[in-house]
Amino acid sequence: MTANSTESALCTSWKERGRPVSRCYERAATVTESASDSDQSGHSDVEPRPDQELDSTSDERKEEHWFTAGIGSVGAASFFSDSGHELATSLLPTFFTSVLHGTAAGLGIVEGVSDALMGVAKLIGGPFANDTKRRRRLAVGGYLGTAIATGAIGLATNVWELGILRSMAWVSRGVRSPARDSLLAQLAPATAYGKAYGVERAGDNLGAVAGPLLAALLVGWIGIRPAIWCAAIPGALAALAILVAAREVRQVPQCERRSLRFDFSGLRRSGLARPFVPITLFECGNTATTLLILRATQLLHSNGRSLVAATSLAIVIYAAHNAFAAGISLGGGHWIDRSGPRMVFASGAALYVLAYAGFALGSHSWLILLLAFVLAGSGIGLSETSESALIARALPDALRGTGFGVLGGIQALGDVVSSVTVGVLYVAISPTVAFAYAAGWMVLSLGASSWLMVVSREPQTTSRGN
Repeated sequence: MTANSTESALCTSWKERGRPVSRCYERAATVTESASDSDQSGHSDVEPRPDQELDSTSDERKEEHWFTAGIGSVGAASFFSDSGHELATSLLPTFFTSVLHGTAAGLGIVEGVSDALMGVAKLIGGPFANDTKRRRRLAVGGYLGTAIATGAIGLATNVWELGILRSMAWVSRGVRSPARDSLLAQLAPATAYGKAYGVERAGDNLGAVAGPLLAALLVGWIGIRPAIWCAAIPGALAALAILVAAREVRQVPQCERRSLRFDFSGLRRSGLARPFVPITLFECGNTATTLLILRATQLLHSNGRSLVAATSLAIVIYAAHNAFAAGISLGGGHWIDRSGPRMVFASGAALYVLAYAGFALGSHSWLILLLAFVLAGSGIGLSETSESALIARALPDALRGTGFGVLGGIQALGDVVSSVTVGVLYVAISPTVAFAYAAGWMVLSLGASSWLMVVSREPQTTSRGN
């Protein structure tokens, strides 16, 4: 029996017992070494690694049933968690200013500090997520921490208490992200990374639709404070869902406990230095959706339409943004698995250019604004899914946590820089200049998208893309 057939038999056996095929390597490596000693044919095989699929035939068969309970649980966790903190976020401005008597400037400081801390938490949490045992604990603990801190915001009696609780919730979100994404890479076959991350992104965006709707329902029924308390309920369901996913990989063997360090040289050797350039350019143009809502509200507040009506219409249009982002994430995931992340990412950047052009033109038509929101939602659905799939494809399991942490840090820093700059240009010069600036970054990202190519760590069933 050859080394390859031995590995195939072992991996198939693991699959038949319900274990992830990609986790059979450590045992396969031992058998492969023994088989190679007795094989005198001189045939040379690639040395099996814990982070690579050893049997492409098994992977092809597994792709037919790629949607497992674990992958579905990760998607459910993203949906429930986003529903919870979007519920609280929708009520936060009113709660901060009307109940706690804070100012708009104070709210901006709280949100800015929280976003910055989340980015730092993602970066720091990355190396911790390299270890399979730690990543399971971080994922479950992060979701639970987000749920508790978000619901506790409703208990705040002053501004500084709210600021601390909001920061705690966002730090928990940051810590859990690299762990969750690394966990998802363990659960998914290599040929279905795009679809798996599409499910996770779709859950997140659908949660962004459900959260504000829940907020509108609850605030009229039980009031602002109790409504924010209720945000802990979907958050707790998210923690339960990620626990199910963690149990799916609980029996995965690991040879040794991985060290906690930022292995940036490992990321560079894996070929991620160049792909991070277009990603960084993209994030520098990915401005906060609150600015898109503000622009839509101001444009719709015309032709006799009241401010309240304009605000309500803008929020409904924004819901379409999130709904399209969810659907496009799923479709984009399938596209990534067929053609690679480069073209999908480039398409996302191109859609953002068109979206920002719509916001820059300043049409008062709700149909034009709806189109702009749909284009932006489609762009984020394609780009975020392709970024995550790229990291999973490019890196071995021992480095994925660090890779996802660096990606999260770039996303957070880019979002802060973009939102602050666009906000200043919006007020100091004009909204047209502000969105033209954001579109310029997307054009640069589109031009640099050819760098979004790495040698995959996993064998693919097609050769039509990277």
